[in-house]
Amino acid sequence: MKKQISILSIVFLLMIGVLAGCGSTSSNGSEQNQKKVVIGYFPNIDHAPAMVAKEKGYYEKALGKDVKIEYKTFPDGGAFMTALKTGDIDAGLVGPGPVMNNFTNGADVKILAGASSGGTAIVASKQSGINSVKDFNGKTFITPGVGCTHDVQMETFLQDYGIKSARIGGTLKHVTGNPAQYANMFESGKVDLAAVPEPWASQLVKDAGAKIIVDSSQISYGKTLPNTILVSSSKKIKEDKEMIANIVKAQKEAINFIAKNPEEAKEITIKDIKAVTKQDLDKAVMDQAWKNIRFTSEVNKDVIQDFANSSVELKFLKDTPDFAALIDTEFLN
Repeated sequence: MKKQISILSIVFLLMIGVLAGCGSTSSNGSEQNQKKVVIGYFPNIDHAPAMVAKEKGYYEKALGKDVKIEYKTFPDGGAFMTALKTGDIDAGLVGPGPVMNNFTNGADVKILAGASSGGTAIVASKQSGINSVKDFNGKTFITPGVGCTHDVQMETFLQDYGIKSARIGGTLKHVTGNPAQYANMFESGKVDLAAVPEPWASQLVKDAGAKIIVDSSQISYGKTLPNTILVSSSKKIKEDKEMIANIVKAQKEAINFIAKNPEEAKEITIKDIKAVTKQDLDKAVMDQAWKNIRFTSEVNKDVIQDFANSSVELKFLKDTPDFAALIDTEFLN
């Protein structure tokens, strides 16, 4: 009798194990079958559409429950474009400068939509002695990257004053770095000027006593350039056109939310920037910076071409590219 009970117990335990195993396999199988989509963006205010879409779950809503969304942040356009080329991200927000530079060098990249315009300013440290553009010669300026959007905007603006960077025979020295670190670099005296996106321009004024020398309405392409754009690749479009369409849809929904709920959008942006940079932006800084940016999904092809012409003139690009294959706005319709 004891032997019979023992055998029944073993059978019962085995059945539980099999059932548990089946449940586990089903759950893991579901997770394994999920498609992963990675979205890239920067911790800048002009990238707020990605932060809002992330917070509000617009990507998840548009792409569906069978898709797992992941996010990666970048300090500059060079790092972003490397990730896009290697397939580490599927789509995301970046400035047009790195996109055009990489496109002309054969990179597979497509501009799908705009995200924001404006927001770039030229700021001087308080110890630099700079009071106007005429004081720039012989100084050191910083941007997130060589040939980045803000770099091209600044150097295009300076052409009217006959000022060039040392890269093309001038006296204005250039270094690169993460905008979140500019305040420390100003205070240490390592740099005198920064061509910087918001919120870092307003933050430098508040925290480092910096002075805005050229505001976002004065700098070249400040009002018209799609300062931040949504990009992917032709490879991704061919592989899954519906996925790309839904990413654009999510961004458009985020931009609509920003227009209708600016205060909540600011809160989301402050929270996300703090999570990435560990810096807590003052609400007054955010309010000031927000005024300098327009969030829109529009892409002005003529302005993109003019910007490219400036990049060629400044020798960031060797030849003027044909952007017919770069801009694809079919998903905005």
